Amino acid sequence: MTKRIFVTATNTNIGKTYTTKLLLKEFASKGLSVGVIKPIETGVVDGYAEDAEELLECVKKLNPKLWHLEAEDIAPIMYEMSAAPFVASNNTPLDIKRIKSKIKELEACCDIIVIEGAGGLYVPIDEEYMMIDLIQKLDAVALLVTHCSLGCINDTLLSKKALEDKKIKHVIAFNSKEDDESFVRVSEPYFLKTDFKVLKVGRDIDIICDVLYNL
Repeated sequence: MTKRIFVTATNTNIGKTYTTKLLLKEFASKGLSVGVIKPIETGVVDGYAEDAEELLECVKKLNPKLWHLEAEDIAPIMYEMSAAPFVASNNTPLDIKRIKSKIKELEACCDIIVIEGAGGLYVPIDEEYMMIDLIQKLDAVALLVTHCSLGCINDTLLSKKALEDKKIKHVIAFNSKEDDESFVRVSEPYFLKTDFKVLKVGRDIDIICDVLYNL
């Protein structure tokens, strides 16, 4: 059975696409056939879906069976406004069947599907679904990408609790950027003191993949 991994984050612009590409490359290096989908992308201007195009370029290099794909296959639902899907779509009901159908198509030639979410866990999609609900509907395990800036303790713990409350199996990884030098001094001591495993996206991607695969 194809493994499904949903990449989510504590907020927008945390590094989901960057992390998704690292996952794809690492799993591919282990001999696995990889696929990727971003079910909903907002901020699509003049038909250009930036994240979908970036993911498409990456996955085509890793899985020759996916050369026929277009950006619309990676991001089956697109909206122009750069906003929560609820707002960008004017509260259009989520077409979950369309998303599941695209995933099934990918699974025909993939061992692993990496699913990239939009924004954080409680980004509203429509009146029924939040982004966290999509993880459950797609029967996926989750990778929560969090930041290393001041405030990451609060943001990480809130998202962790949300996943635990929904009983979603997950791994947490920190995406450290160049301006996050204070993390070791300001935030990491708390995580280490509370036996919180600090996995870095760039440094520990091999460990992250191994844990996710075995969840």
